[in-house]
Amino acid sequence: MSELKKTKIFIDGSEGTTGLRIYERFEGRDDIELLRISSELRKDAAERKRLINASDITFLCLPDAAARESVSLVENENVRIIDTSTAHRTESGWAYGFPELSAAHRDAIKNGNRIAVPGCHASGFIGVVYPLIAGGILPKDYPISAFSLTGYSGGGKKMIAEYEAEGRHSDIDAPREYALTQQHKHLKEMKAVTGLERLPLFSPIVADYYSGMVVSVPLYTEFFAKYKTPLELTNFYADYYKGEKFVRVDETGGSELYGGMLAGNSLSGWDGMKIYVTGNEERIVVSAQFDNLGKGASGAAIQCLNIMLGCDEAKGLNV
Repeated sequence: MSELKKTKIFIDGSEGTTGLRIYERFEGRDDIELLRISSELRKDAAERKRLINASDITFLCLPDAAARESVSLVENENVRIIDTSTAHRTESGWAYGFPELSAAHRDAIKNGNRIAVPGCHASGFIGVVYPLIAGGILPKDYPISAFSLTGYSGGGKKMIAEYEAEGRHSDIDAPREYALTQQHKHLKEMKAVTGLERLPLFSPIVADYYSGMVVSVPLYTEFFAKYKTPLELTNFYADYYKGEKFVRVDETGGSELYGGMLAGNSLSGWDGMKIYVTGNEERIVVSAQFDNLGKGASGAAIQCLNIMLGCDEAKGLNV
């Protein structure tokens, strides 16, 4: 029997939070050969260029400018790129890495050479809003708003260190709202991918727990293009995401939640997303609950990889 041909993978930015989590998820996989870079050369352009072009697939876990630089280093036309940064999410020629949105999204990932992994907040927002637009329920000119509760790991190494430091600032003990200028970097993809005509009003909140998040979108049903009760909307989402391993719809109206409350950390360590429809016939809140390090980052990146390789989408993931 011939030996299994392994896919050569390079992680550019392997010491960041997302890069480390991707690296950890490859443990025990017999279909992957990791191309490693020594720590002293991880910022050396020549060595990064060599490894990128020696790989079959390179993950970019870098700031935006560095991600663009890495793409410019590609000379081997067969190298496929999975970028976890914000740099290419709305760029022409890049597939958006949320396969559950439509068959076209999944096919673009499967056949593409350039894949942009969604942002964490954007994943929840788009997972909720895209089906409403695609299904003709929400008009594209709806003045939409959203709020998001996230664990501090979403802020990367600097924020993690701040939250875990001794003698930290007392403000960190409480949830904190940020992006107060309404210029959050995920807004661009929230608008572009869903097809909304205006940027949403978006209020993200970081709290004192490590990982997990809830993104919620409040809606007035009187402004729906197609009126839906909470139960009807729940059934709509259940049908839209039917058969998907990574997106599940709560069909209890949140009645089984502990204390009747949506917690940000409940799905920490799980790589899927759960959607809740709550409220009443006049005012509905649709929420996406997931792990910002799972479906919101490295888990989504690995799912895209699995689709590109033609293997089980859940391989190496927890769903």
